[in-house]
Amino acid sequence: MKLLRYGEAGKEKPACLDDAGCMRDLSHHIPDLAGEILSPTYLAELQKIKIETLPIIENNSRIGPCIHQVGKFICIGLNYPDHAKETNADIPTEPVVFLKATSSICGPYDHTIIPHHSTHTDWEVELGIIIGKSAKRVSIEHALDYIAGYCVVNDVTERHYQRHNTTQWAKGKSCDTFGPIGPWLVTPDEMTDIHHLALWLEVDGKRYQNGNTQHMIFKVPYLISYLSQFFTLYPGDIISTGTPAGIGCAQKPNAIFLKPGQQVTLGITGLGKQQHHMIAEEVPKK
Repeated sequence: MKLLRYGEAGKEKPACLDDAGCMRDLSHHIPDLAGEILSPTYLAELQKIKIETLPIIENNSRIGPCIHQVGKFICIGLNYPDHAKETNADIPTEPVVFLKATSSICGPYDHTIIPHHSTHTDWEVELGIIIGKSAKRVSIEHALDYIAGYCVVNDVTERHYQRHNTTQWAKGKSCDTFGPIGPWLVTPDEMTDIHHLALWLEVDGKRYQNGNTQHMIFKVPYLISYLSQFFTLYPGDIISTGTPAGIGCAQKPNAIFLKPGQQVTLGITGLGKQQHHMIAEEVPKK
C-alpha cells in the first residue's frame, strides 16, 4: 500500500492511494498513521480493505508528512562513498549517527523556509525507513521484519550552522521545514529490492544528485540492527539512510546554496517525489 496523510497542517487525516493514483480517505478506519497503526499486524488488516469503496479526496488537497507522532528522526551520515569523497571525509568503518529534531518535519510539497541570515542552506535526497514495531537488539537477519515502510526524505541542511565552531550537526539539520517526509509511506510488499532504487534531486530543473541505493555502505538491515543495539526503536521512528554525491556545498568550482524563489524537486523509484519552493523566513518586527 501507499499510505499518506492529507489536509491542513496539524489537522491531517489518513489516506491511501488506489491503483489509479487517486487519494482515498481512511479516517473512518484508523485515527491516523502513527503508533500501533504502523505495526505489521495492523497494516495487514488495512490491506484487506476494498480501497475502491473509500471516499475519494480532491487532488488539490494538501499532502502532509506521511506519518504522525515521530519519536526519533535518526540520520546516517556519509553512507555513500561518492558523498564521503566529495566532502573529503574518510569512508566510515561504522555508521555515522546523528539526530534531526522532529519539529523539522513537514509535508512533501510544503515550502522550505530558509533561516534568517542563512547563506549555506543545502539539500540531501535520502531513503527513509519507517519503523513499525519496537526493535531492541535485533539481528541483521530479522531486521526487515520491523519495517512499516519506506519514504522519501530531504535532509535539508544549513552548512554554516552545521560546521561553524562545532562538531555537532543537529542545529544545522533541525531548522523548521528541514525534514520533509513523504509523499507516501510505501509498505515493504511493494518494494522488490530496496537496494536498487534510483534517487535524484534537481534545483530549478538542473539535476545535481543522481544516485542509487545499491551504493550504500551500510545496508538497511545492518542499520536497523546496529541502531537497535544502543536504543530501542519504536513505531514511527524514522531512519534517514544517507545521501549520494551532488550536494550544493561540494559543487565545483564554487559551492551552490539555496536562495528564496528557487524550487527543489527530488524523488526515489517507487516512493514518489517531493517539490519545495524556497522562501525566506519572516522575522517578527520588534
